[in-house]
Amino acid sequence: MNASSSGQTPAERIDALLPQTQCGRCTYAGCRPYAVAIAAGEADINRCPPGGERTIRALATLLDLPVRPLAPEVGPQTPPQVAWIDEARCIGCARCIAPCPVDAIVGAQKLAHTVIADHCTGCELCLPPCPVDCIELRPAAEVNDDFARRERADLARGRYERHQARLAAEAEAERIAFETARRRARGEDPP
Repeated sequence: MNASSSGQTPAERIDALLPQTQCGRCTYAGCRPYAVAIAAGEADINRCPPGGERTIRALATLLDLPVRPLAPEVGPQTPPQVAWIDEARCIGCARCIAPCPVDAIVGAQKLAHTVIADHCTGCELCLPPCPVDCIELRPAAEVNDDFARRERADLARGRYERHQARLAAEAEAERIAFETARRRARGEDPP
């Protein structure tokens, strides 16, 4: 599969079909790495529980492959869901904020947190770090319209990309601050 007339790479065309939950259940660090692995022939098309059969069928059609059942080792297909925080039980530890791949959780240290439901992808990554189990997953409305599903996935992808860019900028600022402090400690000019 080569780049299409639209200029998209195979991985971009595959990524466009994934639900953009960024959950990692496929065993890759997000939808884009999974798409790259599929395009490289390193991953099968049946490893996305949030996308389930619909995504497997779409990928099979795109790649001219047979439809296969969801791989059992990635868990069962999951219906659309969103995280919800019981603010009365939330202790404000902020441990749920960092793992959210789309910055759908807002709050500050020692204050109750909340989930922006329209931004939440239902990835479940906020659940394990919560020390008081005040986060639960609730059903989200099933979107059967293909255009609306793609639009929702595109918005989630954009939020994920902004999240990743913010993390990279923070890491670079930290690296520069460390390098500046190191040089000053040695009596050198900062970079």
